[in-house]
Amino acid sequence: MPKVLLLSRQPLSKRPLQDWLDDTSSVVLFTTPKAVAGSEAELAEHFPRHRLVEDYHGWSALRAAESAARAHGVELVASTSEHDVLRAARLRERLGVPGQGVASALAHRDKVVMKRFAVEAGVPVPAFVAIDDPLDLLDFVEAHGFPVVVKPRDGAGASGVSVLSCDDDLDEFLGRQGDVPHLPGQWMAESFVRGDFFHVDGVMVDGRILHGWPSQYNGGVAERVRDSTCLSSVLLAPEDPRNTLLMGLTADVIAALPRCEEPLVFHLEAWIRADGQPVFCEIASRSGGALVAETYERAFGVHLAKEGLRVQCGDDLTLTEQPAAPRSAYGWILVPPGHGKLVGPSESCPIPGVEIVTQLAAGTERDGLAHATDAALGATVFGDTPDQVDKRMTQLVDWWRLNTSWVGES
Repeated sequence: MPKVLLLSRQPLSKRPLQDWLDDTSSVVLFTTPKAVAGSEAELAEHFPRHRLVEDYHGWSALRAAESAARAHGVELVASTSEHDVLRAARLRERLGVPGQGVASALAHRDKVVMKRFAVEAGVPVPAFVAIDDPLDLLDFVEAHGFPVVVKPRDGAGASGVSVLSCDDDLDEFLGRQGDVPHLPGQWMAESFVRGDFFHVDGVMVDGRILHGWPSQYNGGVAERVRDSTCLSSVLLAPEDPRNTLLMGLTADVIAALPRCEEPLVFHLEAWIRADGQPVFCEIASRSGGALVAETYERAFGVHLAKEGLRVQCGDDLTLTEQPAAPRSAYGWILVPPGHGKLVGPSESCPIPGVEIVTQLAAGTERDGLAHATDAALGATVFGDTPDQVDKRMTQLVDWWRLNTSWVGES
């Protein structure tokens, strides 16, 4: 196995990287003390070449990562989260090693850059603009009207997204400073698109899709964060005509963006308007969040987050061709946490086809939804048809709400 610098701030207890890779003896794990807390034995056994840094996102961390890479003579650089995609690409170019370069990484991280490439290729996108000062936003509203969506250009999981529907919303947005400061180069605005919302997930290589499949969300991710609602999606049936629309759009987007010769996993989001027009939202060169990877694995035998790491580290792909159909109809659902202390459930879930992946323990105190993929209950669901999966999700939510309560204040 080639020597690999692996950037990961994920807890080793929740993401067992040693189980995902064929061999870790040549991996230089670059992570934080917090991420390996409680996993010291696994760290020593599987990652004897490791480097711990406290300020993982600080500028000094990149200097330390490059130093560790050169000291160990690494031949590849890998990462496990979206926030490391561009950093890993910059390190590859400085070290002169193969893999996704800066041009490709930037186009899959910066929503303005990716949409400019899409427009040049004739891919339908909402009207959009980079927001570098308040007047840019005012100009856009005057030109396109409300509602307007404002978001960080490199955001993920709907973090920092605002939907402005009127002048009061506009004034409120301009008057606050969130996690992302209102600075040039960090914000964009686009017109609100009305339509059903979808995601397409799979593996791409050298500007083409190796394999992938579309799924339909039950609603918008930003709306879930705003309203603290359930979030779910279901794989489309093979005979669903929207498959052709969405896979065609995805192929056009992937072909339009700067390509990487090595395989990359991808997660694309798009709408289909009432007139049947697919509209591109965004794409990332990493696995989808929530339970996207787990659902894809159940449907096709490939865990996309695991696959994405493996190919970056030089391991072979598990699947190299487009499946004709999923093994069954599959989907996933996240039920949000409430406010207070969780009471129940006192029995296991009786709904057929449901596999609980995440469940808060009774007595856990929470104060509502913390982020887009936060959940009190997360499950994958299968059935004979997408409609049956939807019905089982509804039954699951009804069972959860009937058998749990949130008591007091956290």
